[in-house]
Amino acid sequence: MFVGPQGGRLRRHNFRRLQVEARVDAGMPDAVHFHDLRHSGNELAAEGGATTRELMARMGHSTTRAAMRYQRARRERDHTIADAMSRNTEQARQVRRGRRPKLARRRGEGHAGDTAGGTTA
Repeated sequence: MFVGPQGGRLRRHNFRRLQVEARVDAGMPDAVHFHDLRHSGNELAAEGGATTRELMARMGHSTTRAAMRYQRARRERDHTIADAMSRNTEQARQVRRGRRPKLARRRGEGHAGDTAGGTTA
């Protein structure tokens, strides 16, 4: 995201100055720090559906505990989940009403297809 003055890899001693310049150019308040951007980016990735493993890879974390910090329960996301659950429930009701053919399962076939959910016929 940030490069040094000559377009190369950003050195530690240039980072703060360039980060502040970028923040000012973007019109962001003084209270916004670099780590806030990292945190926000990963919260957005988590809300976008990134798995814990994907967040770990993005952030360079080696433990799930660190990655879970970015997976928060948010009211907006709760509404999205509730809406999806409502759509899925309505689709299931339509299937039961015969609006879509029900897929037949063979006796003894589990939900994964080839795993036995019970005794085989």
